[in-house]
Amino acid sequence: VSDASGCSMIALLHSGAAKFPQNLLSRARQAVSLLLPAGVLKGFSSIISRKLATHGFGASMAAMSSFPPQRYHYFLVLDFEATCDKPQIHPQEIIEFPILKLNGRTMEIESTFHMYVQPVVHPQLTPFCTELTGIIQGMVDGQPSLQQVLERVDEWMAKEGLLDPSVKSIFVTCGDWDLKVMLPGQCQYLGLPVADYFKQWINLKKAYSFAMGSWPKNGLLDMNKGLNLQHIGRPHSGIDDCKNIANIMKTLAHRGFIFKQTSKPF
Repeated sequence: VSDASGCSMIALLHSGAAKFPQNLLSRARQAVSLLLPAGVLKGFSSIISRKLATHGFGASMAAMSSFPPQRYHYFLVLDFEATCDKPQIHPQEIIEFPILKLNGRTMEIESTFHMYVQPVVHPQLTPFCTELTGIIQGMVDGQPSLQQVLERVDEWMAKEGLLDPSVKSIFVTCGDWDLKVMLPGQCQYLGLPVADYFKQWINLKKAYSFAMGSWPKNGLLDMNKGLNLQHIGRPHSGIDDCKNIANIMKTLAHRGFIFKQTSKPF
């Protein structure tokens, strides 16, 4: 086998890595390595990598070939914080509204929406709520109402191209509470409509259990532990919880997991 044909084989393996079944890919690479000296093989690999990089393909090809394509263009990671106490107050009201826009091809964060919300039924946060969430009274006083924040969300969705019918996106939450209970419950109480894009989502706990074979009883803490990930920020901070969800999703995607909707259609 000539160096030229060997180079062609290597190029094929590099460019088609994502399309090859893993067992066939490893056998093909072994075959090429037997045909070419190690130095030549290494040299051709580095040349190919440099050539791709000069054309801007380096990072994007690495990202695309490192895990299978997802069903969605974007994942919208969401985690509410709400008024709370012991015993629980009613109705609960959303006080932190964070969303991370995660690229479904690279699993990297592309954009962030983050606002605090003024509660109106129980405007004064309880000491329990502040201790749990880290949200102090000054962070919600004078902030927009839920209705105003939902309008801002819609504007952000439009600006990010997420309302385009050809763009497939879905929300991701840690549990079903955020979009099955909290948002529709408060919207019903206030007489506000719930946008259709909030009516389907992926419950990360269910996705994790499908991927790993065990239920994360303690939510994000168990998922981070099961994947050997460092917990980001403080628990029960909405924006920090979103970052943890995104990190867990990225890790599962790199392991080959394909995310699917877990909520039942409304």
